[in-house]
Amino acid sequence: METSSTNNSSIRVLAILAMALALVYSCVPARDVREANTDLPARYSGLEGDTLNAAAVSWKEYFRDPRLQELIDSALVRNQELNIMLRQVEMAQNEIRARKGEYLPFVNLQAGAEVEKAARYTRNGALEATTDIREGEEFPEPLTNYSVGAFASWELDVWKKLRNSKKAAVFEYLASAEGRKFMVTRLVSEIADTYYELMALDNQLDIIEKNLEIQENALRIVKLQKQAARVTELAVRRFEAEVLKNQSHKFEISQQITEAENRLNFLVGRTPRQVSRNSETFIEKAIDTPAAGIPSQLLLYRPDIRRAEFELEAAKLDVRAARANFFPSIGLRAGVGLEAFKPRFLTSTPESVLYSVVGDAIAPLINRNAIKAEYFNASARQEQAVFEYEKAILNAYIEVANQLSNQRNLQNSYALKEGQVAALNESIEIAGRLFQSARADYWEVLLTQRDALEARMELVETKKDQLLARVALYRALGGGWN
Repeated sequence: METSSTNNSSIRVLAILAMALALVYSCVPARDVREANTDLPARYSGLEGDTLNAAAVSWKEYFRDPRLQELIDSALVRNQELNIMLRQVEMAQNEIRARKGEYLPFVNLQAGAEVEKAARYTRNGALEATTDIREGEEFPEPLTNYSVGAFASWELDVWKKLRNSKKAAVFEYLASAEGRKFMVTRLVSEIADTYYELMALDNQLDIIEKNLEIQENALRIVKLQKQAARVTELAVRRFEAEVLKNQSHKFEISQQITEAENRLNFLVGRTPRQVSRNSETFIEKAIDTPAAGIPSQLLLYRPDIRRAEFELEAAKLDVRAARANFFPSIGLRAGVGLEAFKPRFLTSTPESVLYSVVGDAIAPLINRNAIKAEYFNASARQEQAVFEYEKAILNAYIEVANQLSNQRNLQNSYALKEGQVAALNESIEIAGRLFQSARADYWEVLLTQRDALEARMELVETKKDQLLARVALYRALGGGWN
């Protein structure tokens, strides 16, 4: 009879627990979040679907200039912003370790000593006064207590809340690692951009200096012709004004060169100094069209897309962890040690031995607003992560499409500007001869020199734009970090 009664009691307890769990589970909210749309066109407009992709090429193969390679190498070691990002990656890795430790048992060693004097007319005081430890030996007054032991606690991760939190930390770490790659890509491209800008400024400065020689020679001729009464003082002043204007422009470009050098030095993480470069071959640099591959490869090579993807996976796991808060948490606590009111009694076993084992289950029942709010916030963050992922994919595709179009247009523009410069260079010589033989007005000479200078400067600018577009396409494809 007694066994049957015990079994019935156990069944009733299990039934009550099952009903409580069913009640809790039925009250758990659920919110559906759509999957991210990762569809992309099969190929870029105007290109065949070739899988060759410049993003797979390392930056040392893509940028062959040894001076530029040296700058990038130094920046990858010394750049302060990149080193700050590396510390963030380390912190994300440490977060994994912390989350992993949460679902393992915690074991602590504890030692303590205390003293207590109980009032005589209290329950404890009366018991101590009337109780002997041993025959003829009373409780000491005041009462001291010494203890030493090991105590453990463990939350059973039945609903995988802690494990999902740990997996989310792993994805956050992976996202931060991709963020570092994205920063490397931007750093490499920014150094290349500034390096080419610096070389373009050197060429523009050289053009102005050579143009100043031509204008100063023309000014001397005009002064001689004025003495011979072939031109007026107005012509002399106009030529002088043009010379002074270009001399002023020379100082402006010199300042831009200084700022570009210092910007490079900042990116490299060093104090200002002259940047080694070979600007003489700038205008002859051959511009190739990097292989763009197919759009779906952006999901593989673009670090910002991969970072958004990992952040989305982390957000999904955060939702699961937040939902697990609605279910009961089951914990175990245990301890074993020694305790006595005198140190010499600590070794008196089994009298001084203490131990305990406690198991509990706690489930939220009433006023779960905070848990609901956290769950809905986690769901909203997941939706945000979906949109961020889709935005990164769309932005990457548009960046590549823009740079492919930019390269084609710059190539056509450069070819036309080359013809313009060649024609204007010949016009300078023709205008000079006609002016000396009094068959052309000085205005024609001035305008021809001015147009030729502007055309040369624009040619250098277009060459720079071509090089920057090549860098931008490499960055848009996801190259530079490998």
